[in-house]
Amino acid sequence: MNTTLKTLVAVAATGSLLNAAELTGKISVKGTPPPAKPIPAVKADPNCGKSRTEDAMTRTWVVGAANGLANVVVYIKGGLEGKTFKVSEEKPLIDQTGCMYEPYVSAVQTGQTFQVRNSDAFMHNVNATPKINKGFNFAQANAGQVNEKTFDKAELGAKFACNVHPWMIAYVSVIENPFFAVSDKDGKFTIKGDLPDGKYTLAAFHQKGGEVTTEIEVKGGKATAALEIEAKQ
Repeated sequence: MNTTLKTLVAVAATGSLLNAAELTGKISVKGTPPPAKPIPAVKADPNCGKSRTEDAMTRTWVVGAANGLANVVVYIKGGLEGKTFKVSEEKPLIDQTGCMYEPYVSAVQTGQTFQVRNSDAFMHNVNATPKINKGFNFAQANAGQVNEKTFDKAELGAKFACNVHPWMIAYVSVIENPFFAVSDKDGKFTIKGDLPDGKYTLAAFHQKGGEVTTEIEVKGGKATAALEIEAKQ
């Protein structure tokens, strides 16, 4: 469900028209979300407890400096209709380390190969349950085991879990174009690529807070945007 959007969009127009664009900005949280909490089951598990030097924390809402909101998928949602894009050869990594998925939120392009690795010295299984793409479920018994997968349809927030350790959750969004990023610990993001000057719809998706959008205009290869996502319990 879409949330109320309050946005401030500032556009920098300098230099010549270039395809190499850079979109920057920040995602903020409006209100007070539930705070992160330790996950006691991690420390209580004989294997997982030994694999960590600090407490594992919930990550539904990760709020940093000046209400910056982490783990938000930011992407170009409109303005590229009818265009096709080369699939990136980069292979993003989803790791299982210390009985947690890292990163908690990631994004890939449709058709892009990504890797899933077990870095722990004991078994995990990877149970992906997307709603649009085809799911999969396989075991990773050995440290260093890597499996490669792809999703071929656009989808926001496909869920990954480990049935051996039920608190292990991650989310992967699949974007049709290569113009996307995930906000950092302070809510900041940067999207780079061969994006022509023009008007676009920019979207920001949070697993709990939903999606908000705003209109941006890229001029001289530059645009900045600030968006807010409302906190939910």
